[in-house]
Amino acid sequence: MAEHEHGARHAAPAHRQDRWPPPPPASPGSAVPPVPSAPPASPGPAAPASVPAPAQALATGAGGPPVPTGAPPAAPATAPEGAPGGRAGSPPADLSDPPARALPSQAVWSTPGDVEGLQALTVWTEQVPGHGEDAEPFVAHHWGTHQGMVAVFDGSGGAGAGPVWQAPDGTWHTGAWVGSRIARLATDCWFHEVARETEEPGPASLHQYLTWFLAKAPQRRSKIGGTMRRQLPTTLAGVHYRVLDHGAAVELRPLWAGDSRAYVLSPDSGLHVLTRDHTRESDALELLRTDPPMTNVVCADREFGVDTQVIASFPMPCVLIAATDGWFGYVHTPADFEYLLLSTLRRARTEYEWADLLRREVQAYTGDDASLALLALGYRNLAHVREGSERRYAELRERHLRGRPRALDRSPRAGAEETPAGPEDERTADARIRAWQEQSWQTYRAGYETYLPPALEEYR
Repeated sequence: MAEHEHGARHAAPAHRQDRWPPPPPASPGSAVPPVPSAPPASPGPAAPASVPAPAQALATGAGGPPVPTGAPPAAPATAPEGAPGGRAGSPPADLSDPPARALPSQAVWSTPGDVEGLQALTVWTEQVPGHGEDAEPFVAHHWGTHQGMVAVFDGSGGAGAGPVWQAPDGTWHTGAWVGSRIARLATDCWFHEVARETEEPGPASLHQYLTWFLAKAPQRRSKIGGTMRRQLPTTLAGVHYRVLDHGAAVELRPLWAGDSRAYVLSPDSGLHVLTRDHTRESDALELLRTDPPMTNVVCADREFGVDTQVIASFPMPCVLIAATDGWFGYVHTPADFEYLLLSTLRRARTEYEWADLLRREVQAYTGDDASLALLALGYRNLAHVREGSERRYAELRERHLRGRPRALDRSPRAGAEETPAGPEDERTADARIRAWQEQSWQTYRAGYETYLPPALEEYR
C-alpha cells in the first residue's frame, strides 16, 4: 500500500525496543562521537546546541558513512586506486601544503561483513579530482528503534557553477559542491533527531533542516542572473525505513528533490523505483535519451519541496538503494542498472568487493560524478543476498539481454579499433538499438514502476 504525500507531517508509529535485529556486541572502549549541531524546533536567531548521539546508533564518522557502534572493525575504506590513507573520502592530515594534497577520485566503504541482518556499502566517484559535486553517500541505522536511512546528494553544476567558497588550502568550490555537502550535513543531523524521536521522519521536518543549514552556508551572489541560476543547488534522494514485526517487513518512506533516485530491490520481483524525477518528462527510457531540466531542487535562494510517499509494509529481505544520475543516466535501458547491481553481486565475495566492482563498472561508462548508498536488510550475510538474487539474475538475462545489439558492446575505452560505419550502417544500427530499447523497456516497465509515485497534477 502506498500513500503519496506532499509535505504533510505524520506522527511516527509506536515501536518496541525488542525488534530485529539485535545490536552487535559492544567492544571495550567503544563510544559514539558527538552529533553535529542541529537547528532549533522553530526558526530563531539562537545558534543550535550540540546534543549527544542516541545510544546504540550508527554514528557518522568524519569524511565517511556511519559504522556500527561497537561493531567489529570495518573493511579497508580507502579506494584501491590512489586514495589517501584513513577513512574513505577523508582529507589528508596535512592541509598546509596545497601541492601535496591529493584527494581521491573515487572511494568505497562497506560494513565489516559479520553484522547479521545489515550489509551496507557506498560508492563515490568524481570526474574532476577534488571538485566532484556529489557529496559522500549517507547510510545510518539506529539499533534502539530499528530505523535508518540511505541517501545521496548531487550538486547541480549547471545551476550552481559559480565559485562560492574557498577551502583553507586555497581551492575554490562551486555552489553545487557546497550545496550537496550542506544538504548531507542537514540530513545527517535531521536523522539523529528522528532517531531520538524529537523530529518526525517526514518531508516537512527535513525541509526545515535543509533550509536552516543552507541559510548558514557560505554564498556569493553571482552577477549572472536568469531563471536557471540557483544558490547552492543540489538534488537529494533517500529512503527512511523502519523495521516491523521482528524483521518480517519494513516501512519505507522515500524522500527526494530533483532527479536522483531511490529504489528497493526485491529478490522476487527485482528493482522498483520509489521516486519520480522532478522533470516534466517522467518516462524512464525517454529520460535516458533526453536531458530535461529539473523543476525542483534543494537550494538556498528559492522555494523548493521535498516530496515523499509511504509504503506501509514491504516484505523483507530486501535491498535499499539511493543513487545519483551518474549511475542510471548513462545506461542503455532502465533494466541495465539492475543488471549492473546483480552481475557485480555475483562476482563479489565480500561487501567491500561488491562496492569496488560497482565502482569499476560505473567509472567505465559514466560521464558524471556518481554516488550510491546501498543497504541490505534481513539477509544473514552477503552470500545470502547473492543466493537470493540468482533466480532474478537469470530472469533478467533471459528477458532483457536477449537480442541486445552488438553495437552497444563496442568499447572505445578498451582500445578497440573498428572501421567507421557508413551512414546507412549507422542508421540501421540506431534503428535496431531503439527497437531493442523499446522492447526491453516495455517488458521491464510494469515491475519497475510498481511503486512509482503518481505524477503531480500540473504535469499530467
